[in-house]
Amino acid sequence: MPFTKFTNLDFDQIKAQIKGYLRANSDFKDFDFEGSNFSVLIDTLAYNTYITAFNSNMVVNESFLDSATLRENVVSLARNIGYVPRSRSAAKAQISFSINTTSTTPTLTLAAGLVCIGASENTTIMFSIPSSITTTVNNGVANFDNIDVYQGTYLSKQFLVDGSLDQRFLLNNSFIDSSTIVVKVQGPNETTLGREYSRADNILNIDSTSEIYLIQEVQDEKYELLFGDGYFGKKLATGNVIDVSYIITDGKEGNGASNFAFSGRFKDDKGNIEVPTNTITITTNQNAINGADIESVDSIKYFAPRIYSSQHRAVTARDYEAIIQNIYPNTESVSVVGGEELDPPQFGNVIISIKPKNGDYISDFDRSNILSKLKQYSLSGINQQIIDLKVLF
Repeated sequence: MPFTKFTNLDFDQIKAQIKGYLRANSDFKDFDFEGSNFSVLIDTLAYNTYITAFNSNMVVNESFLDSATLRENVVSLARNIGYVPRSRSAAKAQISFSINTTSTTPTLTLAAGLVCIGASENTTIMFSIPSSITTTVNNGVANFDNIDVYQGTYLSKQFLVDGSLDQRFLLNNSFIDSSTIVVKVQGPNETTLGREYSRADNILNIDSTSEIYLIQEVQDEKYELLFGDGYFGKKLATGNVIDVSYIITDGKEGNGASNFAFSGRFKDDKGNIEVPTNTITITTNQNAINGADIESVDSIKYFAPRIYSSQHRAVTARDYEAIIQNIYPNTESVSVVGGEELDPPQFGNVIISIKPKNGDYISDFDRSNILSKLKQYSLSGINQQIIDLKVLF
């Protein structure tokens, strides 16, 4: 007598089902199924069936974006529809300072890496820059104005391309702020630092000569670099050297730092270390803000299909909501209204309100930055306006 019902997943129900099957078999009709020996065998069969059913259920659940719970599986499923989860965001501060020098160098370069130590809540936090910054020297004084520094530790890694291998370019550190990744590719016979590649989020407007790279999240919140195949993006050649630098950050833990002490390095126009002749005093233009943790599993499951449905263009209100969350990770909530819904109507306008995570209003700098990035997604003839929230207490 075969089983006809497979819906029971409870241990006791499975055990009772096995007993019913055995009782229906003439070879076992006179057996005592509650006896110790038979009971152990039935318990073993029921337990094995229970574990198998549980594992099968978990495997099936992890195969779909809506029901998956493990981050690696959610990220992998989102990757299939072209979605890259937001990385940790380093808290960013803006500083200015001057340096005096007796050197005759016409320019002075602030080297990439550690720049200053910030103080916040009785702790010290490192702030770095992902790329070197060069300024001119006038009368022995070099001014570094409005420098953006990022909370975290500056690291670098180098890869040698071998076209004969199925090679992967993995960054071995977790907690990377992906916006700070700088990639330079040096030719086999080049002695310079190489050409800087730009990050691409999609393959629009990319041809076989485009010097671009893409990233994708892999295990343990680490990232992998992807390069062109000769059709979409320039293909790497054997012997190329890839130099990658990035900043690993504590995310929102870096917010609030305001007092900074200089700890950076300077180089002259020949690359030699330059020692300042004065004590450098840093002026804080903007305290450290906008640090955030890596995108959560729930957020990935919510926004991945919406970004996919937007197809990298802003047409509907839902498109705007998904794209704004992607280009401005500090968004806590966003509301979008078409101008035709207003009274009186404002045809051709889109009205946007954004609630940031670290306050009630977004700064003028963030406002202009968001509007600038939205232009590459919006249709021509449509104007976006970001208005402040009206907070009701």
